[in-house]
Amino acid sequence: MVHDTHAPPNPSDPAKSVQGAPLQDWSHLDPKRWLALAVILIAAFMDLLDATIVNVAIPSMQDNLHARYSDIEWIVAAYALSFAAMLITGGRLGDIFGRKLIFMVGVLGFTASSVLCGLAQTPGELIGARFAQGAMAGLMVPQVLSIIHVTFPPNERGKVFGMFGGIVGSASVFGPILGGLLVQWNVNNLHWRPIFLVNLPVGLLALIPAYFVIRESKSPTAPRLDLFGMVLAIAAVVLVAYPLTEGRSDGWPLSGYLMMAAAAPVLIVFVLYERWRTGRAGSPLVVLSLFRQRSFDAGLSVWLIFNVALSGFFLVWTLYMQIGLGWTPIHSGLTGIIFAFGAAPAAGASVQVLTPKFGRKVLMAGALLNAAGFAVFIYMAAHFGTKITTWEMIPPLLVAGVGFGLVVAPITDLVLSDVPTADAGSASGVFSTVQQVGAALGIALIGVIFFSQLNTQSHKAVDAVTPKLRSTLSAAGLPGPAVDGVVADFGTCIRDRSAATDPTSVPPSCQKNPVQMGVDPATAGQVTAILTTSSQSAAGEDFWRGFGVTLVWMIGDLLLVFLGMFALPKKVREIDPAEKAWA
Repeated sequence: MVHDTHAPPNPSDPAKSVQGAPLQDWSHLDPKRWLALAVILIAAFMDLLDATIVNVAIPSMQDNLHARYSDIEWIVAAYALSFAAMLITGGRLGDIFGRKLIFMVGVLGFTASSVLCGLAQTPGELIGARFAQGAMAGLMVPQVLSIIHVTFPPNERGKVFGMFGGIVGSASVFGPILGGLLVQWNVNNLHWRPIFLVNLPVGLLALIPAYFVIRESKSPTAPRLDLFGMVLAIAAVVLVAYPLTEGRSDGWPLSGYLMMAAAAPVLIVFVLYERWRTGRAGSPLVVLSLFRQRSFDAGLSVWLIFNVALSGFFLVWTLYMQIGLGWTPIHSGLTGIIFAFGAAPAAGASVQVLTPKFGRKVLMAGALLNAAGFAVFIYMAAHFGTKITTWEMIPPLLVAGVGFGLVVAPITDLVLSDVPTADAGSASGVFSTVQQVGAALGIALIGVIFFSQLNTQSHKAVDAVTPKLRSTLSAAGLPGPAVDGVVADFGTCIRDRSAATDPTSVPPSCQKNPVQMGVDPATAGQVTAILTTSSQSAAGEDFWRGFGVTLVWMIGDLLLVFLGMFALPKKVREIDPAEKAWA
């Protein structure tokens, strides 16, 4: 068992002091550490996969479970809420009771709740199982970074975090691909259920070896659980995450704003209580001294803003391809591989080769490259319109993917590099929570911008398809007055649908059949086919315009990330010669 220590550094022992901070003794490296890394990366991949795989199965869930759109939203939101709420507590539980133990509990619970998700017969059962799944992920995920932190010496962490960054980049892309394949194959007529049941073999693949290859570690400075701090932390996260998750579907009610406002005083009480507990009782949930470290404090701020842009991008990009362009989930998912082709090698190179030489300049270049990729995407979407193909998406996705990889891997190393090993769980929990809050902010804020643009741009989309619609209707033999009536009703339908909060609902203006529009019953079938094609064209026009404007906002966000990186240390902390000797 590895026991971390906060004993005062001995000046005569260089292995106990780096920049005045106590160090773990790396004289006895775990010979199974690379096998342990493979196990925890499997678990990390399982969690990241599950966060993205659900989206492509939503239509199948809605049809198979006869679920309302609000049910579907909760199926997605339940996981995100419970996950975000448990991260800080999960990280500290690892410090207290053992990171290996809590990791295995999390993997076991995640696997079991995944099976419950796959066996759910009603929307309520699935929502409950998703709450449990997210909570178990909140126990499991913080242990990934903290186990890395206490198992690998500093001179090996660059390579390790590069591999972790590659997992982050690839899982977000392969999730929709795997989800689309599983739903499309409809194995044993199980429809959407295999997207959860697949976690059973994967979870066992991580759980069984974990017992043999992961070395237990805990912090002797955190012997007691901070229950009141845990309640305050969960309350603060939920007060922010819940209204952001549900705001748009609820029409942004006043109660949502009041909840977010209430998060501020709860957070203040939390900080004051943690400060009191540190000085009086000890064993705080969050070690506030971590925020005195420039790398930790500034790095978290940059990480938050970066996740706003990237989580928002994946949301609107998926909607753009599947609804706007009418692509299948498989087509969209396979297109996403291009992003991974850029992200994975860039993540590895950034921490192993580039960051040690160029420091924060690598992350700054990554933010600018990511923004440049989005800028190229704006041009491609505007130039090709609804005729855009996967080939035209290759340049922007590769550039954005490389930029993503240059940021996501080294920032993990940078933020956690100066964290004492005794506080690895607490720091990892805070880091992961900031990521989830940033993702919730991104989905909420970018979603608001995107959907408002669909509403704003809908008249341009109608104008773009109207000439062809008129000529096609006339060629079908409709008289002038009938054409005018159909075109008018068509425009109203497109505008109402673009303004709808629930994208699965059909506005009353879209429920008229051609006969009700004054069309001769003999040609009603032909007119229905024409309107279906025109509706898809209008959606494509609307979505590429909304997508382009939303990307402009994301570019602005990434420029803020770039400016914020000036607050980061210029170089990643140099490895102490004593540490290097132990490796």
